[in-house]
Amino acid sequence: MEKSNAIIITAGYLDSNSGKTAHGLIRGTDRYNIVGVIDHKHGGKDAGEVLDGKKRNIPVYATIDEFAKASKQAARYCIIGVATKGGVIPDSLRVILKDGLVHGYSLVNGLHEYISDIPELADFARARGLEIIDVRKPKKFKDLHFWSGKIKNVHCPKIAVLGTDCALGKRTTTRFLTEAMRKAGFRAEMIYTGQTGWMQGAKYGFVFDSTLNDFISGEMEHAIVQCWEEAKPDIIFIEGQSSLRNPSGPAGAEWIVSADANAAIIQHNPARKQYKDMEYYPAYIPEIKDEIALIKIYGAPTVAITVNTAKMTEQEARDYATQKEKELGIPVILPLEDGVDRLVAVFKDMIDKSIAQV
Repeated sequence: MEKSNAIIITAGYLDSNSGKTAHGLIRGTDRYNIVGVIDHKHGGKDAGEVLDGKKRNIPVYATIDEFAKASKQAARYCIIGVATKGGVIPDSLRVILKDGLVHGYSLVNGLHEYISDIPELADFARARGLEIIDVRKPKKFKDLHFWSGKIKNVHCPKIAVLGTDCALGKRTTTRFLTEAMRKAGFRAEMIYTGQTGWMQGAKYGFVFDSTLNDFISGEMEHAIVQCWEEAKPDIIFIEGQSSLRNPSGPAGAEWIVSADANAAIIQHNPARKQYKDMEYYPAYIPEIKDEIALIKIYGAPTVAITVNTAKMTEQEARDYATQKEKELGIPVILPLEDGVDRLVAVFKDMIDKSIAQV
C-alpha cells in the first residue's frame, strides 16, 4: 500500500503507557510514514530515543504549528496516539485536533469516542474536505459474520499471542514474530484485533472491543479464513487482547477455540502482580505455569513465553527468563531486548509438519 505522511499526537504522554498506540506506530507502520510527533514535554527530541533509546529519525515537536513551520515534510494525517481515561476525547485534546484541522490535516482516531460525533470537529472537517477516520466504529450489521466452521479449511499453523494482562505488548510481539518469519523466508501474516494493528497496516483482522459479542467468534474466523484464501501464508499470528482472567474484560477463549489455534505464546510481565488499573480489586495475575495449564485445557499448547521487562532491571529479567525456561521446558525470551529470531526454528518445525506443506 502507498504510505501517507502522518504526525502523531501524544500530548505529554509519549513516555508513558498511555502512549502505546504512538509506540506501535513509532516502531513501525506499513500504512503511514510518520514524520513527526506532537508532545509538549519532549519537543526537540527524537521519538525513538524517548520511547526506547533507539534513534528512529522521527522528530518531536511541541505543537502542530511548530511542526508545520519547521518540518520539511508535509503531513496528510494527524493520528491520536494516546489512550485516554474511558476512551473519551477531553477538551484539551479537542483543541489540538482542531489545530490539526486548521492546518489541513485529516484526523485518525482509535479512541472509543468518535470524532465524527463531535459537531465542532466533524463540521469543521467536512467544510474543508478533510477526512475523519474513527477506527473503532463498528461494522454495519450486513458486514458482520457469524462463526461457520470454515476455520477447519485453514491448514497452516495459527498461533495465538496471548498475555496475562492487557497493555503488555502483545501486538508488538505479534508484529515482531510476523516480521521475523518473513525475514526467514516464510509467508507470515498477522491478524490484528485492535485499532493500532490496523493503523500499522495489517491487512486482515477486526477491532475486537467494538464488535458485538455475538459476532466476535465469526469476525475472528472470517479474518483468518480470508487471510488464508487470499495470502496463502505459511503461518498466521493472531494478536491477543486483555487476558483470560482479567475481570474487567476477560478475553482469549475465542483465540484458542473459535480460531482453532495450533499453539499459543504468552506475554507476561513478572513485576506486575495485579491487573492494570485494578490495584484496588483483590484479583491477582496467576503464576505463568497456571496460565499455561488453563490455555492447555482450552486446547492449545504454549510454545514460548515472551517477557515484558517493565519495572525490572535487565539482569532481573534475564534471571527470570533463565529460571522459567529451565522450569517450563520452553523458550522464554525478551522481545524488545533480544528480538524473537530464536523462535523461528520453533515455527519452522510447525510449518514443516502442517497439512499445508504436504
